[in-house]
This record gives sequence, C-alpha cells and structure tokens, in this order.
Amino acid sequence: MGGVAGDFDGKAYAAALSTAPGVYRMYAADDSLLYVGKAGALRKRVSSYFNNTPKTPRIHAMLAQVARMDVTVTRTEGEALLLENQLIKSLAPRYNVSLRDDKSYPYILLTQETWPRIAMHRGPRAVPGRYFGPYPGVGAVRDTLNLMQKLFKIRNCEDSVFRNRTRPCLQHQIGRCSAPCVDRVPAGDYAQAVRRAGLFLDGRSDELTDELGAAMEDASQRLEFEEAARLRDLVGSLRSMQARQYVDGRAADLDVLACAMQGTSACVLLLAFRDGRNLGTRAFFPRTHGEDNPAEVLAAFVSQYYAEQTPPQEIVLDREIPDAALIETALSASAERKVQLKWNVRGERAGYLDLATRNAEITLASELSSRNAQQVRGEALRDLLGLGEPAKRIECFDISHTMGEATVASCVVFDAAGPVRAQYRRYNITGIEPGDDYAAMRQAIERRFRKAVEEGGVLPDVLLIDGGAGQLTQAREALAELGVDSVVLVGVAKGEERRAGHETLILADGREVQPGAASPALQLVQQVRDEAHRFAITGHRGKRQKARTTSKLEDIAGIGPRRRASLLKHFGGLAGLKAAAVDEIARVEGINDALAQRIYANLHGLAAPPAPATTGNE
Repeated sequence: MGGVAGDFDGKAYAAALSTAPGVYRMYAADDSLLYVGKAGALRKRVSSYFNNTPKTPRIHAMLAQVARMDVTVTRTEGEALLLENQLIKSLAPRYNVSLRDDKSYPYILLTQETWPRIAMHRGPRAVPGRYFGPYPGVGAVRDTLNLMQKLFKIRNCEDSVFRNRTRPCLQHQIGRCSAPCVDRVPAGDYAQAVRRAGLFLDGRSDELTDELGAAMEDASQRLEFEEAARLRDLVGSLRSMQARQYVDGRAADLDVLACAMQGTSACVLLLAFRDGRNLGTRAFFPRTHGEDNPAEVLAAFVSQYYAEQTPPQEIVLDREIPDAALIETALSASAERKVQLKWNVRGERAGYLDLATRNAEITLASELSSRNAQQVRGEALRDLLGLGEPAKRIECFDISHTMGEATVASCVVFDAAGPVRAQYRRYNITGIEPGDDYAAMRQAIERRFRKAVEEGGVLPDVLLIDGGAGQLTQAREALAELGVDSVVLVGVAKGEERRAGHETLILADGREVQPGAASPALQLVQQVRDEAHRFAITGHRGKRQKARTTSKLEDIAGIGPRRRASLLKHFGGLAGLKAAAVDEIARVEGINDALAQRIYANLHGLAAPPAPATTGNE
C-alpha cells in the first residue's frame, strides 16, 4: 500500500495469516509499538488495513509508519480480547485508545481473621479477605461502611488497637460495634454477622431479608423475644433502605456509561448502582491518540475497564459500540454469569443515561477549560524563564517541621496536564541540626538527584525551591556537586505579609521578579508550590504524631520497652492511659504508686515527683 514505511507489504503479509482469532501488533522502523488489535479472523482483519476502503487520517498516519507486524493466535475471540487489553496496558502503544487513571479505585475490604474487620481499601490486594467494589468515589464507600456498622456491628479498628483493648470503645457504646475485642459477642454470632454483611455487599439483600425473617420466626418460637426483636429491627432497617433506594421496580445491579467528545478529547462518565443503591459518578479521560469516534473510544473503555473490574449484570451505554457481542461474551465468561450490554433503553434507565450524558459533557468542558488554562500558564512560565518550550516536567521541594521536630522534605511533580501524584516523594531528614532548613533542603536535593544521576533517572526541566536565596543556594551547590546542569532553578520567596500574589521569584541569573497575582506564570508556580507545601505538611504531621505517641512514655524515668508495652496493652493505647486515674495505672503489673504518679503527671503536664536513682533495671 502506498505510504507504508519501508518495504513492508501488508497485503502479502495478511494473505499468509491464519483465519483463526488472535491479536496483531504493528511496529515502526525503530521497533516502537504503534498499535495492538484483536481479530475474530486474523487474515480478514489485517487485510482490511491494506485494501482500498476509505480510512481515517489517524489510520493513514499509523499505516504510513508500519515497518513490520506480528500476530499471536488465540483459541477464542474472548481470549484475543483479554490479551489485547493486557498488551495495551503493559506496552502503551502509540495509536491505541487507552484508559488512564492515576488513582486507585476504592474498595470495601472484609478481612479473613478470627474476628474480621471491615474497612475501606485502596491499592494492591495484599491483605487476605474479600474485596467489594470498585466504588466510584470515597463518599460512596464511607456511606456504605456507615450503614454496615449500623446494621451488623462489625469492628473497623486496626489490628494493633483491637489486640490491646481492655474495655469497649466509643463505637460499642453508640451501638456500632459488638466489641469482639473484649469478648462481648460470641464467636459464632460475630461470624454470622460477617456472613450476612457479605450477602449485603454482594447485592443479595432479598436473600438476606428472607433469611433474617426466618431467623426471627424461629427465635419467637423458642421464646427468645429479645433476639427476635433485634432481628425484627434489622429486617425493618433493610426493607426501609430498599424502599428508599429501589431502582426501576427491582434491586438493580448496573453501570451507566456515557462518552462525550470534543475533537479527540474524551470523557467517559460512569454512574454506578449496586443492589439498588446509587453509588455516584466517576469521570475518566482516556488517551485517544487521535481517535475521534466516540463509539470506538467507548468500546475501548468498556473492554479495558472491565478487564480489571468485576462487571455488573447490566451495562447501559449511550450508543452501540463495535464488537459488542464479543465484549459481552468475554465479560460474561470472566464474571462467570451473564453480563448484558444495552444501549436502546427506556424508562428509568433512559433517565439515568440522560443524566450521565449531561454530566459527561459538563465534565469534559470543565476539563478542557482547565487544560487550556494550564497550557496558558505553562507558556507564560516559559516566557518568564526564557525557556525554548513549555516545561514538560516541573518539580518543587518544600521543608516542613515544628521547631525542628520531625523534619520532612516533600517533592511534587507536575507535567503539562497537572500533578503527577504517583511520582510524589517524601524524605525523612536526619543527621542535621534541628531547625536547619538549609541543611534539610540540601540533603533532600542530594538524595533525589544522586539517585537520578546514578540510575539514569528522569530530571525536571524546572526545579522550584520553596524559600529564598539561602535555600536556592543550597540547591544550586548540591546540583553542581552532582554535575547536574540542565535543570532551571527558581526560588519562590514569600511576599509581603506572606500574601498570595506577592511572591518574589529568584531566577537562575540572580534576578528577582515579582510577576504579580494576575500573572499566569506565577499562578502556575503558586499551584505547584502550594501542593508541595500541602504534601510536606501532611507527611510532617504524621511523623510528628507517631514520634510523640511513642516518646510520651519514653521520656518518663523508670519506663522501658516492657513497661511501656504493658501500659499500652492494658489501656488500649496512649489515649486510654491518659484517661486513667493514678490508682488504675498502679494496678498494671510492674507499676508502683510512685511510678504511676510520675506517669500521670507527665501525661497531664503536672509537676512530677522526683524519680529514684536508677539501677539499670525496669
């Protein structure tokens, strides 16, 4: 075909292919991957690229670069679909529409322990247990957890707290936990509550309601009226919830998807329902790589998203998508139950689809406006710093501590589209004089860039330093020692009365400029600086709290590791110990009256009695 790179003969290559299903890959002359596709019949699908049928500009541009191809034969079209998704995710071909999402999806985790706990979970599924989700947002998870604790009274505390409690916590007192930590509930009853919670989270509320109704009748016949009343209240709560959250005449388990596009920019909006409960919406912005057909974008989204997430029974789409039957079959096989794709819907579902469509359009418009603003800010910063092009990568360092305590340095990363949170880093600063911000900044810069130099890592185009000339000098000297000279350094000094918009930028040539609050360049600098400050503060607070929690007791004469562990175990943590009276503290093994008084005084800021001479023993 005319325009195809090199001597690659697409027609001849396709003619030699099998008619079996499989996956094909197109490569450029530099061996970079251009495209991954699936086929029900490899010969027919690959041949379609090299015949005389009209093609989009995107396909023409791709075919013009093809230097070679290879294929993988699969047993079924479903296997081809799964392999295609895996390759797109792992290899990121240049011309494939690909799903991107920097945030991990929130799940509800029900752990596998003697006394299971229920909690929100993000990230790898490293904790043994059952995972329910994903949920569109954290709010939906919290609402569900709140409901679960009211209905089933399952603990949500961390294992370290659970193991060290000696009396029930506030959750038990307000009726949201059955207090398994202090044996207030039989193991069998707790296991039953956990099993019923699983039924609820699985979307089997009707089955659960029937089971509870039968258990209530059985308890009544056994004259266990308190248990019957408890089950009656539980059934009533479930039925009340179902009545409020009924969808289309039945408990629905469905996702509603709408795709909005402007040019080659796309937004896919997900509206999720599980067991009749509206879990809210979530927006996705796939990389289209020039694809401007919303049906193609939506098809790629459906196949890639549900390759990793358990699909619901029904997926409602705002349009018909290519390979709908194949995708439906593959999703049904992976879920081991029937999954339906629908697009011509009426009634309530049409209303949900209209809602999702309108939200997708609004969200895309907002995103494009934000991107345009970000682009304008990037170009303004380019002009201010005299760069040849807008910075592709900006990093910013900030230092946070409280009077020298628990010093933490943060490094945040921005690209042309905004923050790249997966690449944020914190550095715990050690070995310096407390409160020495200059030394802290130097240590953080050295640690970040030494690793990059030694391992050939990525370097920023612009490096922002939150501070004045002193911090900037430390950063400059650290980079010079490491031989890094390609990074543009900018110091961000706080303005008059620390007011936003009055910052002074200290440039690489020594000039100090005050762009003013209206400057798009300063707005970008402020955005990055504020994010670095936020990230440093949260890290510092966590480190400080941890240090204070452990050091409160370590500072008391006569308290060593064993006594500290005994105290924390007896009272369930530092808060419980602080709430205890002197005589209660003295009852702990190894704690006499004098030591109990010193502990009490130390924790409450009172004058402590003198400590006896130490003998080296606890």
